[in-house]
Amino acid sequence: MLIDTYTHLDSPEFTKDLDDVLLRAKQAGVERIITIGINLESSRKAVQLAERYPQTYASVGIHPSCANEEREDFLAELEQLVKHPKVVAIRGIGLDFSRLRSEQENAEVSQTVFGAADFHTVQAEIRDEAEVAVQAAAFEQQLELAVAAGKSVVVHQRDSWEDTIELLRKYSRRVRAVAHGFDAGPEQTEELLDLGHFVSFSGIVTFENAGEVREAAKSIPIDRVMVESDSPYFVPVPNRNRRCEPAFVRETAAFIAYLRGISLAEFAGRTTQNAQRFFGLS
Repeated sequence: MLIDTYTHLDSPEFTKDLDDVLLRAKQAGVERIITIGINLESSRKAVQLAERYPQTYASVGIHPSCANEEREDFLAELEQLVKHPKVVAIRGIGLDFSRLRSEQENAEVSQTVFGAADFHTVQAEIRDEAEVAVQAAAFEQQLELAVAAGKSVVVHQRDSWEDTIELLRKYSRRVRAVAHGFDAGPEQTEELLDLGHFVSFSGIVTFENAGEVREAAKSIPIDRVMVESDSPYFVPVPNRNRRCEPAFVRETAAFIAYLRGISLAEFAGRTTQNAQRFFGLS
């Protein structure tokens, strides 16, 4: 049995054939699926899907890229959603500075061409500071909610590793976290392990340019590993020209098992136990 610990079943790409998608997952040995929300609207949809399909569970929360667009009192509704019996975690919380980095690069070009006082450069810096503050506040609010509700958290980070780890360190021993869609290396893995956290690998680990991620997948203790599809994104090899779906977790798991020199059955069994323990599944 395998558990897909992170997928977007509410994606428009699954609207027409979701029943078939779930059937293919079951045929591939993916017995349980955790679908996620990125804001209040999609978190509600995740809960609805969990109610509709017995093998599906929900993880709710506000993605850092959505924090600036969500209403300010989002926490009140999240507090109600996490009480649902099929909500197993607070998800996708964290920091994502990827867009800010590209804006900063543009600002640096502008500064070179027009000088430090260029209006657009100054405006970009102000927007960046405000965005970072909003993301950090939403991250910490949801960490506090996880502590109060006794829920695990699924952490998203992009171009923000040091800041993300620093905030997680503040909640060390109070909340259990998994870094989803892991795209870093063994050094970052060790930082997470030292704080008592987990790592989840998506199809990224199968990519040819993912050498550091593969090293992390080979070396991490097997009792700290989970797998995910992150569908419809990050299609694993050899399905790169297809839409990603939960069934492809099997390909990712088989690849990591090969890297570690163990059977798929053993790897699937251990990662399933890890996910059951982490998310409180029976």
